Amino acid sequence: MPEYESGTDYIAHHLGFLKYGQKADGSWGIAHSMEEANAMGFWSIHVDSMIMSLLLGVIFMGLFYFVSRKATSGIPGPLQNAVEFIVEMVQTNVKSTFFARNELIGPLALTIFCWIFMMNLMDLVPVDWIPLTAAFIAQDSHLYFKAVPTTDVNITAGFALAVFILVIFYSIKIKGAGGFLSEFAFHPFGKWALPLNLVMEVPSFLAKPVSLALRLYGNMFAGEMIFMVIAMVGLFQLPLHFAWAVFHILIITLQAYLFMMLTIVYLNQAHTKPEAH
Repeated sequence: MPEYESGTDYIAHHLGFLKYGQKADGSWGIAHSMEEANAMGFWSIHVDSMIMSLLLGVIFMGLFYFVSRKATSGIPGPLQNAVEFIVEMVQTNVKSTFFARNELIGPLALTIFCWIFMMNLMDLVPVDWIPLTAAFIAQDSHLYFKAVPTTDVNITAGFALAVFILVIFYSIKIKGAGGFLSEFAFHPFGKWALPLNLVMEVPSFLAKPVSLALRLYGNMFAGEMIFMVIAMVGLFQLPLHFAWAVFHILIITLQAYLFMMLTIVYLNQAHTKPEAH
Protein backbone atom coordinates (compact mmCIF):
# COMPACT_ATOMS: atom_id res chain seq x y z
CA MET A 1 0.00 0.00 0.00
CA PRO A 2 1.48 3.40 -0.95
CA GLU A 3 2.52 5.85 1.74
CA TYR A 4 1.16 9.38 1.71
CA GLU A 5 2.86 12.35 3.30
CA SER A 6 -0.42 13.98 4.31
CA GLY A 7 -4.18 13.72 4.00
CA THR A 8 -4.00 16.21 1.16
CA ASP A 9 -1.70 13.89 -0.79
CA TYR A 10 -4.05 10.98 -0.10
CA ILE A 11 -7.07 12.85 -1.44
CA ALA A 12 -5.14 14.29 -4.39
CA HIS A 13 -4.01 10.80 -5.41
CA HIS A 14 -7.54 9.39 -5.14
CA LEU A 15 -8.90 12.24 -7.24
CA GLY A 16 -6.43 11.53 -10.04
CA PHE A 17 -7.48 9.69 -13.20
CA LEU A 18 -5.72 6.92 -15.08
CA LYS A 19 -5.05 8.99 -18.20
CA TYR A 20 -3.91 7.89 -21.63
CA GLY A 21 -2.71 10.56 -24.02
CA GLN A 22 0.17 12.28 -25.72
CA LYS A 23 3.12 13.04 -23.44
CA ALA A 24 5.42 16.06 -23.59
CA ASP A 25 7.97 14.15 -25.69
CA GLY A 26 5.32 13.32 -28.32
CA SER A 27 4.89 9.68 -27.37
CA TRP A 28 1.55 8.19 -26.34
CA GLY A 29 0.97 6.27 -23.14
CA ILE A 30 -0.34 6.20 -19.58
CA ALA A 31 0.44 9.16 -17.31
CA HIS A 32 2.52 8.15 -14.27
CA SER A 33 2.39 11.48 -12.46
CA MET A 34 0.02 14.38 -12.02
CA GLU A 35 2.36 16.55 -14.08
CA GLU A 36 2.23 14.10 -17.02
CA ALA A 37 -1.54 13.87 -16.72
CA ASN A 38 -1.99 17.65 -16.76
CA ALA A 39 0.34 18.00 -19.75
CA MET A 40 -1.82 15.64 -21.81
CA GLY A 41 -4.55 18.25 -22.00
CA PHE A 42 -8.16 17.96 -23.14
CA TRP A 43 -7.82 15.05 -25.57
CA SER A 44 -6.52 12.55 -23.04
CA ILE A 45 -8.71 9.54 -22.22
CA HIS A 46 -9.73 8.67 -18.67
CA VAL A 47 -9.11 4.95 -18.97
CA ASP A 48 -10.43 4.14 -15.49
CA SER A 49 -13.77 5.87 -16.11
CA MET A 50 -14.12 4.08 -19.45
CA ILE A 51 -13.27 0.67 -17.99
CA MET A 52 -15.65 1.00 -15.04
CA SER A 53 -18.55 2.45 -17.06
CA LEU A 54 -18.28 -0.18 -19.80
CA LEU A 55 -17.86 -2.99 -17.27
CA LEU A 56 -20.93 -1.87 -15.33
CA GLY A 57 -22.88 -1.50 -18.57
CA VAL A 58 -22.04 -5.08 -19.53
CA ILE A 59 -23.00 -6.31 -16.04
CA PHE A 60 -26.32 -4.45 -16.27
CA MET A 61 -27.16 -5.93 -19.68
CA GLY A 62 -25.98 -9.39 -18.67
CA LEU A 63 -28.01 -9.33 -15.46
CA PHE A 64 -31.23 -8.29 -17.19
CA TYR A 65 -30.66 -10.80 -19.99
CA PHE A 66 -30.09 -13.58 -17.45
CA VAL A 67 -33.27 -12.69 -15.54
CA SER A 68 -35.30 -12.47 -18.75
CA ARG A 69 -34.15 -15.96 -19.77
CA LYS A 70 -34.85 -17.44 -16.33
CA ALA A 71 -38.08 -15.55 -15.63
CA THR A 72 -40.96 -17.67 -14.38
CA SER A 73 -44.68 -17.06 -14.12
CA GLY A 74 -44.68 -18.98 -10.87
CA ILE A 75 -43.13 -17.79 -7.64
CA PRO A 76 -40.27 -15.48 -8.73
CA GLY A 77 -36.93 -15.36 -6.95
CA PRO A 78 -35.56 -12.22 -5.27
CA LEU A 79 -33.52 -11.24 -8.33
CA GLN A 80 -36.52 -11.47 -10.66
CA ASN A 81 -38.59 -9.52 -8.13
CA ALA A 82 -35.98 -6.74 -8.04
CA VAL A 83 -35.75 -6.52 -11.83
CA GLU A 84 -39.54 -6.54 -12.24
CA PHE A 85 -39.86 -3.80 -9.61
CA ILE A 86 -37.37 -1.60 -11.49
CA VAL A 87 -39.03 -2.22 -14.86
CA GLU A 88 -42.48 -1.46 -13.46
CA MET A 89 -41.22 1.68 -11.75
CA VAL A 90 -39.69 2.97 -14.98
CA GLN A 91 -42.77 1.98 -16.99
CA THR A 92 -45.08 3.82 -14.56
CA ASN A 93 -43.00 6.99 -14.71
CA VAL A 94 -42.81 6.92 -18.50
CA LYS A 95 -46.59 6.49 -18.81
CA SER A 96 -47.29 9.33 -16.38
CA THR A 97 -44.75 11.76 -17.89
CA PHE A 98 -44.37 10.98 -21.60
CA PHE A 99 -47.58 11.55 -23.58
CA ALA A 100 -46.46 10.87 -27.14
CA ARG A 101 -45.72 7.50 -28.71
CA ASN A 102 -42.10 6.46 -29.04
CA GLU A 103 -40.84 2.94 -28.41
CA LEU A 104 -37.35 4.23 -27.62
CA ILE A 105 -38.30 6.12 -24.44
CA GLY A 106 -38.99 3.12 -22.19
CA PRO A 107 -35.74 1.24 -22.91
CA LEU A 108 -33.80 4.52 -22.82
CA ALA A 109 -35.22 5.47 -19.41
CA LEU A 110 -34.54 1.99 -18.03
CA THR A 111 -30.97 2.03 -19.34
CA ILE A 112 -30.25 5.49 -17.94
CA PHE A 113 -31.62 4.66 -14.49
CA CYS A 114 -29.92 1.27 -14.11
CA TRP A 115 -26.58 2.26 -15.65
CA ILE A 116 -26.24 5.48 -13.65
CA PHE A 117 -27.42 3.72 -10.49
CA MET A 118 -24.74 1.04 -10.88
CA MET A 119 -22.07 3.67 -11.50
CA ASN A 120 -23.21 5.57 -8.42
CA LEU A 121 -23.25 2.34 -6.42
CA MET A 122 -19.47 2.08 -6.74
CA ASP A 123 -19.30 4.98 -4.29
CA LEU A 124 -20.35 2.57 -1.51
CA VAL A 125 -17.29 0.38 -2.04
CA PRO A 126 -14.56 1.47 0.43
CA VAL A 127 -12.48 4.05 -1.42
CA ASP A 128 -9.20 2.08 -1.36
CA TRP A 129 -10.41 -1.35 -2.43
CA ILE A 130 -10.81 -0.91 -6.20
CA PRO A 131 -7.79 1.43 -6.66
CA LEU A 132 -5.57 -0.96 -4.67
CA THR A 133 -6.83 -3.92 -6.71
CA ALA A 134 -6.04 -2.04 -9.93
CA ALA A 135 -2.60 -1.10 -8.57
CA PHE A 136 -1.92 -4.75 -7.67
CA ILE A 137 -2.93 -5.95 -11.15
CA ALA A 138 -0.75 -3.29 -12.79
CA GLN A 139 2.07 -3.85 -10.27
CA ASP A 140 2.23 -0.09 -9.71
CA SER A 141 1.54 1.04 -6.15
CA HIS A 142 1.12 4.67 -7.23
CA LEU A 143 -1.36 3.95 -10.03
CA TYR A 144 -4.20 6.45 -10.38
CA PHE A 145 -7.62 4.80 -10.62
CA LYS A 146 -11.04 6.32 -9.95
CA ALA A 147 -13.71 3.72 -9.35
CA VAL A 148 -16.86 5.87 -9.56
CA PRO A 149 -17.50 6.92 -13.19
CA THR A 150 -20.12 9.51 -12.24
CA THR A 151 -17.50 11.47 -10.29
CA ASP A 152 -15.92 12.16 -13.69
CA VAL A 153 -17.63 15.11 -15.35
CA ASN A 154 -16.72 13.65 -18.76
CA ILE A 155 -19.00 10.68 -18.11
CA THR A 156 -21.92 12.74 -16.81
CA ALA A 157 -21.47 15.22 -19.66
CA GLY A 158 -21.50 12.32 -22.12
CA PHE A 159 -24.86 11.15 -20.79
CA ALA A 160 -26.24 14.70 -20.84
CA LEU A 161 -24.96 15.35 -24.38
CA ALA A 162 -26.57 12.15 -25.65
CA VAL A 163 -29.90 13.23 -24.17
CA PHE A 164 -29.47 16.74 -25.62
CA ILE A 165 -28.84 15.33 -29.11
CA LEU A 166 -31.98 13.21 -28.85
CA VAL A 167 -33.99 16.25 -27.74
CA ILE A 168 -32.82 18.23 -30.78
CA PHE A 169 -33.36 15.28 -33.13
CA TYR A 170 -36.94 14.62 -32.02
CA SER A 171 -37.77 18.33 -31.80
CA ILE A 172 -36.86 18.74 -35.47
CA LYS A 173 -38.42 15.41 -36.48
CA ILE A 174 -41.77 16.12 -34.78
CA LYS A 175 -42.05 19.90 -35.25
CA GLY A 176 -39.87 20.49 -38.27
CA ALA A 177 -36.88 22.80 -38.33
CA GLY A 178 -39.12 25.85 -38.55
CA GLY A 179 -41.30 24.76 -35.66
CA PHE A 180 -38.29 23.99 -33.52
CA LEU A 181 -36.66 27.37 -34.18
CA SER A 182 -39.96 29.21 -33.70
CA GLU A 183 -40.06 28.04 -30.09
CA PHE A 184 -37.01 30.21 -29.44
CA ALA A 185 -38.07 33.14 -31.61
CA PHE A 186 -41.80 33.46 -30.87
CA HIS A 187 -42.18 32.22 -27.29
CA PRO A 188 -43.16 33.23 -24.69
CA PHE A 189 -44.02 36.81 -25.79
CA GLY A 190 -44.86 36.44 -29.47
CA LYS A 191 -43.06 37.48 -32.65
CA TRP A 192 -42.90 41.20 -31.72
CA ALA A 193 -40.59 40.42 -28.82
CA LEU A 194 -38.23 38.19 -30.82
CA PRO A 195 -34.93 39.51 -29.35
CA LEU A 196 -36.24 39.13 -25.80
CA ASN A 197 -37.56 35.66 -26.58
CA LEU A 198 -34.16 34.56 -27.86
CA VAL A 199 -32.39 35.99 -24.81
CA MET A 200 -34.72 34.04 -22.54
CA GLU A 201 -35.19 30.77 -24.40
CA VAL A 202 -31.77 29.98 -25.90
CA PRO A 203 -29.80 30.08 -22.59
CA SER A 204 -32.60 28.11 -20.93
CA PHE A 205 -32.40 25.43 -23.63
CA LEU A 206 -28.60 25.20 -23.51
CA ALA A 207 -28.69 24.99 -19.72
CA LYS A 208 -30.54 21.66 -19.85
CA PRO A 209 -27.53 19.42 -20.64
CA VAL A 210 -25.27 21.50 -18.40
CA SER A 211 -27.60 21.12 -15.42
CA LEU A 212 -28.06 17.39 -16.11
CA ALA A 213 -24.31 16.79 -16.16
CA LEU A 214 -23.31 19.02 -13.25
CA ARG A 215 -26.12 17.97 -10.90
CA LEU A 216 -25.13 14.31 -11.11
CA TYR A 217 -21.40 15.03 -11.04
CA GLY A 218 -21.61 17.50 -8.15
CA ASN A 219 -23.64 15.26 -5.86
CA MET A 220 -21.52 12.17 -6.50
CA PHE A 221 -18.24 14.07 -6.21
CA ALA A 222 -19.30 15.53 -2.86
CA GLY A 223 -20.24 12.07 -1.59
CA GLU A 224 -16.90 10.66 -2.72
CA MET A 225 -15.03 13.43 -0.90
CA ILE A 226 -16.81 12.60 2.35
CA PHE A 227 -15.88 8.93 1.97
CA MET A 228 -12.24 9.96 1.48
CA VAL A 229 -12.28 12.11 4.61
CA ILE A 230 -13.79 9.18 6.53
CA ALA A 231 -11.08 6.85 5.17
CA MET A 232 -8.40 9.06 6.73
CA VAL A 233 -9.82 8.49 10.22
CA GLY A 234 -8.06 5.14 10.46
CA LEU A 235 -9.34 2.19 12.47
CA PHE A 236 -12.63 3.87 13.30
CA GLN A 237 -13.60 4.46 9.68
CA LEU A 238 -15.85 1.41 9.24
CA PRO A 239 -18.70 2.58 11.54
CA LEU A 240 -18.52 6.06 10.01
CA HIS A 241 -18.33 4.61 6.51
CA PHE A 242 -21.40 2.46 7.20
CA ALA A 243 -23.38 5.38 8.63
CA TRP A 244 -22.63 7.64 5.67
CA ALA A 245 -23.20 4.78 3.20
CA VAL A 246 -26.71 4.18 4.57
CA PHE A 247 -27.57 7.84 4.00
CA HIS A 248 -25.72 7.94 0.67
CA ILE A 249 -27.89 5.11 -0.72
CA LEU A 250 -30.69 7.68 -0.92
CA ILE A 251 -28.49 10.11 -2.87
CA ILE A 252 -27.28 7.37 -5.21
CA THR A 253 -30.82 6.27 -6.04
CA LEU A 254 -32.25 9.79 -6.19
CA GLN A 255 -29.61 11.06 -8.63
CA ALA A 256 -30.21 8.16 -11.02
CA TYR A 257 -33.96 8.69 -10.74
CA LEU A 258 -33.72 12.45 -11.33
CA PHE A 259 -31.55 12.00 -14.42
CA MET A 260 -34.05 9.49 -15.80
CA MET A 261 -37.07 11.68 -15.04
CA LEU A 262 -35.54 14.83 -16.53
CA THR A 263 -34.65 12.87 -19.65
CA ILE A 264 -38.28 11.76 -20.01
CA VAL A 265 -39.55 15.31 -19.40
CA TYR A 266 -37.15 16.86 -21.93
CA LEU A 267 -38.04 14.29 -24.57
CA ASN A 268 -41.75 14.77 -23.89
CA GLN A 269 -41.26 18.50 -24.51
CA ALA A 270 -39.44 17.64 -27.75
CA HIS A 271 -42.48 15.60 -28.88
CA THR A 272 -45.00 18.31 -27.98
CA LYS A 273 -45.91 20.54 -30.89
CA PRO A 274 -46.23 24.28 -30.24
CA GLU A 275 -50.00 24.32 -30.79
CA ALA A 276 -50.38 21.76 -28.01
CA HIS A 277 -48.99 24.17 -25.38
